[in-house]
Amino acid sequence: MKHLLSPLDFSVEELDQLMDVALDISKNPEKYAQACKGKKIATLFYEPSTRTRLSFEAAMLNLGGNVLGFSSSDSSSAAKGESVADTIRIVSCYADICAMRHPKEGAPLVAALHSSIPVINAGDGGHQHPTQTLTDLMTIRTLKGHLDNITIGLCGDLKFGRTVHSLINALIRYPNVRFVLISPPELRVPDYIRQEVLKANGAFYKEVTQLEEIMPELDLLYMTRVQKERFFNEEEYIRMKDCYILDKKKMEYAKKDMLVLHPLPRVNEISTEVDRDPRAVYFKQVQFGVYIRMALILKLLEVEVC
Repeated sequence: MKHLLSPLDFSVEELDQLMDVALDISKNPEKYAQACKGKKIATLFYEPSTRTRLSFEAAMLNLGGNVLGFSSSDSSSAAKGESVADTIRIVSCYADICAMRHPKEGAPLVAALHSSIPVINAGDGGHQHPTQTLTDLMTIRTLKGHLDNITIGLCGDLKFGRTVHSLINALIRYPNVRFVLISPPELRVPDYIRQEVLKANGAFYKEVTQLEEIMPELDLLYMTRVQKERFFNEEEYIRMKDCYILDKKKMEYAKKDMLVLHPLPRVNEISTEVDRDPRAVYFKQVQFGVYIRMALILKLLEVEVC
């Protein structure tokens, strides 16, 4: 039995195979419409979510399966003090696979250690968000044609942004990927990402504070919001949230084929006027997210579609 707790749980070859299946799903949805008939996914979301939870649910429904679960800790036995270990033991009796989001780092790992069904990490605190990374990789590969030889700018909250941490961990394995880390000093990537991932792998990276100056160099710009839920101080959040706002004027500095990605939700870090720019692909990302999660469910349940 295999789980997905980190993007590194799959080899580059497995990721490529997963994206190949996802691409086939996008082209031939009817071929997969009953692939998981009789199967159930439990979506255990201890934190609010729109895209990730509904994407998993849409993925299983598109495969002909069923969905059960909860959308907040308040509506589960966690409100009564039940542990993650006990919850997953119970859910394993009801479902065939589980997607879990939790505010505490490592909670999906705890679940996996006590589970008799595959567990998917749907986001654990500021740590990892592997299925968003799968979505990002598929978006880049589909629209750019490759995942190597790119310069990617990661902008905004790089300290608490679990999508950023997961994406760096994944892209580090592809040749000649250059990272430009764009953030205020207070929201720089954590030291462990800098030391144990970037430096340890000999990756090219640089840290800057200005977005406009670096735009002409980028093949991809990955925008992130400043995450209010990770701040303990309201004043600090208010001071940081408007650090970087991508607008039409800034887009004029970018390459004609640069792509703008965002894991969503956005607050104000991308002006709505950018939505009309063909280089803005964050809503396409959402659709790719359904396809890649469908492929992931098939893989973890060991369902083959001929």
